[in-house]
Amino acid sequence: MKPYNTTFYDEPKREYEEEVLVLEDTAESHKLVVHNDDFNTFDFVIDCLIEICGHDPIQAEQCTMLIHYKGKCAVKTGSMDFLMPMHEKLLSRGLTSEIV
Repeated sequence: MKPYNTTFYDEPKREYEEEVLVLEDTAESHKLVVHNDDFNTFDFVIDCLIEICGHDPIQAEQCTMLIHYKGKCAVKTGSMDFLMPMHEKLLSRGLTSEIV
């Protein structure tokens, strides 16, 4: 049997550098919120989030579950100019959304 390699554990007090992106609460930081309704299906909402908001299928499904069980979900963040076209497309598909 080979001896256990302990080189990884020789220095338990290693220092790590990391960069953290901090989003400041500015006028450019808005949220696109989708609200629950009683007539759109889960599949329809998932498809809209994928097509309009650029979500991957898992993210769209998770947001749809939050919309259903919590009543709403912030599906995208960004500037007003970035979110407005998505908001208008969601409204045109019969979804209830707002930018906050």
